[in-house]
Amino acid sequence: MRYSLRQMQIFQEVARTLSYTRAAEALHLTQPAVFAQVRQLEDQVGHPLIERLGKQLYLTDEGQVVLAAAQAILSEVENMEMRLADLRGLARGRLRLAVVSTAKYDLPALIGRFSAAHPGIEVALTVGNRQELLARFAQNADDLYILGTPPEGIDAAAEVYAENPLVVIAPPDHPLAGRRVRVAALADYPFLSREPGSGTRLAVERCFAEAGVAPVARIELGANEAVKQGVIAGLGLSVLSRGTVALELRHGYLVELDVAGFPLMRHWYVAWPRGKRLSLAAEAFLDLLRAG
Repeated sequence: MRYSLRQMQIFQEVARTLSYTRAAEALHLTQPAVFAQVRQLEDQVGHPLIERLGKQLYLTDEGQVVLAAAQAILSEVENMEMRLADLRGLARGRLRLAVVSTAKYDLPALIGRFSAAHPGIEVALTVGNRQELLARFAQNADDLYILGTPPEGIDAAAEVYAENPLVVIAPPDHPLAGRRVRVAALADYPFLSREPGSGTRLAVERCFAEAGVAPVARIELGANEAVKQGVIAGLGLSVLSRGTVALELRHGYLVELDVAGFPLMRHWYVAWPRGKRLSLAAEAFLDLLRAG
């Protein structure tokens, strides 16, 4: 039987997302084209690989076997391409970065410096929350991962490369603006938080728990931009990375509150699967991060 690499790539993406539509978007194909490729692969294998129960897709036992094979095959192809790129040096190649959403404000400048030094390297940037990145990490989907805390429960190599202070933000006319207060004082005001799985949210929850108080949760928002706009609109206080709100602080749309124990000093980590053979492009980007 002949199975194409494209079929394996498409099936892997459908299995990852459990959605023909999302897989088509990720692969820049039409949904019917993705569906047709999977059906053709099923015909060649002689077994259904995906089943639908209600609106949800599930892998069959045969689908799990084919997925494991597809991942191994595509990984070997990537290793081959990486070795060939290494033979060419840094004249050509691809660097896949996955970063938590808070890091997207600082990373573009670093990527710009990297691209200027290595114009032949194509950089692919994926942004998500911590849980999404850890899922990609488990699939070895990227070269390097940028997170606020190193992966836990996964065999990973990780290095600190920069500080990441978290600050309490408020609109300029907030009653606490210009005052020195304790964390407990924040519990008297509505609070905007990131979604579950956010590293920033986890750090803030620990901080409040240590102070023996709980924030008055008003709204849960899934993006830093939404949190910033909510605070500007007076919906509540929040805590975000200082780099995330640098522009709004500079122009006076937001203020940083003077709260005891803040800023919460966190760090940026770059991580990759332990034992992974990094490409020359990944090594070059690591050197850039290490240089500060």
